[in-house]
Amino acid sequence: MKTGLLWFDDDANKELEDKVMRAAAHYERKYGQAPTLCFVHPSALDGNGNGKGKGNGQSKCEMGGVEVRSGRTVLPNHFWLGVGEQGS
Repeated sequence: MKTGLLWFDDDANKELEDKVMRAAAHYERKYGQAPTLCFVHPSALDGNGNGKGKGNGQSKCEMGGVEVRSGRTVLPNHFWLGVGEQGS
């Protein structure tokens, strides 16, 4: 990913998928194309963040056509979205 959008959402009442989809919709409005990749803090995927994670213990999953991966450099409640490069 060469260019991305950093999105913040700390709403404890929303599921992770809702947060990713909201961020993806904003990305698409802003850049004119849908994101294909989103990096989140590892706790968002392992369920230790706000209790609303996927809880599957994996480092990646897919939500609404967006591949969601954990990234140690992403802060909790932040979403780094963009278009993934081919072969990554």
